[in-house]
Amino acid sequence: MYQTYIAVQWGVVIGASLAAALTDVRTQRIPNALTVPIFAAGLIQAGWLDGLAGLGEAVAAAALLFAPFLLLWMFAGGGAGDAKFMAGIGAWLGLAGGVTALFFIAAAGFVLAVVKAALDRRLKEVALGVVLLFYSVVEFAAGRNNKGKKELDRRMGGGKAGAETVPYGTAIFAGVAIAGCYVWLWN
Repeated sequence: MYQTYIAVQWGVVIGASLAAALTDVRTQRIPNALTVPIFAAGLIQAGWLDGLAGLGEAVAAAALLFAPFLLLWMFAGGGAGDAKFMAGIGAWLGLAGGVTALFFIAAAGFVLAVVKAALDRRLKEVALGVVLLFYSVVEFAAGRNNKGKKELDRRMGGGKAGAETVPYGTAIFAGVAIAGCYVWLWN
């Protein structure tokens, strides 16, 4: 029974991630019509199967997976749909599965961004943007004047123009698929 439950969780997340990736490549966005039902269904299934404890874990996992993508949206021109979709993934997978997925999604996103920057001959510029982004997030967390964000915006055209535009839905799908294989192989 437990193996079936895990297979259903990962199957839903991988299928939804594929839909998100295809939509993101085509339209450069992950719409609320996909993010909201995934999030809501994740909360419902967690609460239905594990009661209040499951619902609490789903909310915690959703917040954990949402947070880094919220920061990317705030500071680097990432998509809000990516952040909302990640919350849905967290709601479906819980903390352990969510952390596993987040690790593989981040790795896939890093590889995708480096490959795209290399193909566009912008590796140095992108590396500087990453350093400024990190500095900006640290300043924000410390409550200081956000000079890093202003410099990042200046160099990257307001965080949008001139920045690397990677349909991150593809990295989410690749990371989730790899994480699902990892969980299946090691459990």
